[in-house]
Amino acid sequence: MRYLTIGSDPARQRRVSQIALGAMLMGTATDESTSYAVLDRYVEAGGTFIDTANNYAYWVNGTQGGESEQLLGRWMRSRGVGDELTIATKVGGRPLQPANQLSESVEGLQGVKESLARSLENLGRDHIDVYYAHIDDYSVPVEQQVETFGSLVKDGSVGLVGLSNYWTWRLERYRALAAQAGLPGYDLLQYHHTYFRSRTDRGGLRAKDGTLGVADGNLLTYLRSEPGLTLVAYTPLLSGAYVRADRPLDELYDHAGTRARKAALDEVVKETGATANQVVLSWLTGGEIPTIALVGASSVAQIDDSLAAADLELTADQRQRLDAAGNN
Repeated sequence: MRYLTIGSDPARQRRVSQIALGAMLMGTATDESTSYAVLDRYVEAGGTFIDTANNYAYWVNGTQGGESEQLLGRWMRSRGVGDELTIATKVGGRPLQPANQLSESVEGLQGVKESLARSLENLGRDHIDVYYAHIDDYSVPVEQQVETFGSLVKDGSVGLVGLSNYWTWRLERYRALAAQAGLPGYDLLQYHHTYFRSRTDRGGLRAKDGTLGVADGNLLTYLRSEPGLTLVAYTPLLSGAYVRADRPLDELYDHAGTRARKAALDEVVKETGATANQVVLSWLTGGEIPTIALVGASSVAQIDDSLAAADLELTADQRQRLDAAGNN
């Protein structure tokens, strides 16, 4: 397993595995026994970073979410798990009423402390290692949000704070205000990122202005200029589209650049004998931007395939060819 250190403040830094396990569907679409088996295998292999959210996964059974956090809480109690694992959860996207599809009527960031208390109860913990603002909430002043999250770090109920699915200019404003106020800043950024590049005229969250939630050039260049930040890349394997014929690529990837990148990826897959998923994960975690690949798994076989990427070292030539493909 590969590891990196997250957090800019030495007093709050944590060493985590570069392959993180996403628990989004655990407790709903993935049953308890299977979820436990995946979690056990992940930890046995050296995995230390598990990700969830307070709204996971409300759309499966028509609830307000919380099933994933609750399952993780039961699993941690049954295994006697403590601070050796880093647990991340998120706030902001929990629907105000039970819903069986993605809802725009969500809690937002007005009642963060109340939502945190619910997440702590679900997880059976007295603190959250990494706490993300899941959505940007324009109805709550930036200064208020910065103060709220900073106070949670100061009182010890949260270790590190992150932002997910924010416009780059907005996250810079949050970080600048935190620095000016002498408050703990935002150390992790969670966005969709993978080897294939998404079209920039439509975003992963279908925002009217483009690529909200997708790690585009604005975000990646920002990360290169701010080495203290860590990118947590969700859906890096495109829900199986790299390796499964029954999982076609989203239309966002239907362009010439994808075809060039697929040709380069196929070459490296052939040279290494690894799967396309493993090459993508190795490419993500071995680049110049500190990156954690957040993978999901609905079986032990799936998590084993992802974990094997930790042992795959791409050569400088292979990485250069992968990087250069589709740039013309």
